Amino acid sequence: MSRVGKKPVVIPAGVTAAVDGQAIAIKGGKGELHFLAPVEVNVSFADNQIKVDPRSPTKRARAMWGMTRSMVNNLVTGVSKGFEKKLEITGVGYKASVQGKNLQLSLGYSHDLQFPIPEGIAIVTPKPTEIMITGIDRQKVGQVAAEIRALRPPEPYKGKGVKYANEFIFRKEGKKK
Repeated sequence: MSRVGKKPVVIPAGVTAAVDGQAIAIKGGKGELHFLAPVEVNVSFADNQIKVDPRSPTKRARAMWGMTRSMVNNLVTGVSKGFEKKLEITGVGYKASVQGKNLQLSLGYSHDLQFPIPEGIAIVTPKPTEIMITGIDRQKVGQVAAEIRALRPPEPYKGKGVKYANEFIFRKEGKKK
């Protein structure tokens, strides 16, 4: 039994939801998001709540049950509050700045990197060593953060590179003579 799937998703004030078969549309102050639920689950909307139930007792249906409930909850949270990821840059001369629709990164390479900012995502650099990624789609925000981090992942000796704000980098001791 899914512990996540049992709990219904409550729709807060200012957010409207529409369920048409397997299609779910959520509209709020920050925008509108859509999701197509898998056929293994049944989605219903009543009393300002979205409830997800499995159609059969199979393992796949139970897995889709919890996943679908989490996806719907992420849609509701996204259109009401939004999502945010924070990245930190460590290293001498490493910095980031937003220029138009691109994020310009100096990460120790012989050239500066240009990262195009996708539609629906906002990137702000409050400090040259800090990047804040915001948007309403949780998957897209996480994917953009992962792509930026992958340009220069943190290394274990000096900790240089791009890391998540809450990430711990296990440091290694250098060579001894």
